[in-house]
Amino acid sequence: MTSRLFAICFRTTQPSDLARFWSGLLGWEPAVGPDDGVAILPPDATGFRIRFLPDREPRTGRNRAHFDLTSASPEQQRQTVARALESGGEHIDVGQLPEDEHVVLADPDGNEFCVIEPGNKFLADTGSIGALACDGTQAVGYFWSEALGWPLVWDQDQETAIQSPDGGTKITWGGPPVAPKTGANRLYFELSLPAGADREAELDRLISLGATRADGDGGTGIGGGTGEGDDGRVMLLDPDGNEFSVRMPRQRG
Repeated sequence: MTSRLFAICFRTTQPSDLARFWSGLLGWEPAVGPDDGVAILPPDATGFRIRFLPDREPRTGRNRAHFDLTSASPEQQRQTVARALESGGEHIDVGQLPEDEHVVLADPDGNEFCVIEPGNKFLADTGSIGALACDGTQAVGYFWSEALGWPLVWDQDQETAIQSPDGGTKITWGGPPVAPKTGANRLYFELSLPAGADREAELDRLISLGATRADGDGGTGIGGGTGEGDDGRVMLLDPDGNEFSVRMPRQRG
């Protein structure tokens, strides 16, 4: 059975602080449970959660992925920006032009995100997180479309985007040029299989689509041994070398 996108994970030196920031900004509630760690839950049960995982390494360089937050009106855009700044976010310059209507910010750990102006047709009806915008190739967009079973909703000029059949946040890849990867990504996908699923069969399927098993931690700084953590999560790399994990749900009993 195909994996589902369980979470977007942030590796951070300040998981609790970052969870409070994003919970307040998005209005998402904290998760409760032994498997959750520090996480916040979407208002729609079909969406992904956001997990904040402790990491000793400070963030360096720009991320390969960032959230684009939506706005229903100019006033809502201003309110979102103000709330982010009051909670410890800051304005940053990533080369945006003076005439650009979106606002580029960073959270308290330096992770970039954008607050998009109202009227953006591409992000219409997607929810508060309109997109996870990624630096990546067309091939990796095709990979994730097959891996998650999410159809392509954009495929033009080597730019791709996918979206769950249930709607919600889009995941986009900007195409070339793709900056070289240096070190482990601060943001990565965590996939989950339903209870009773054959994990090895799913890992084989993902590898057949173009994923590779991490060797040790695969230079990722995440996981260890043979790419499998003590909690049973297996770390893989997508065709662009981005880390992602596959987890089995905790067995009750």
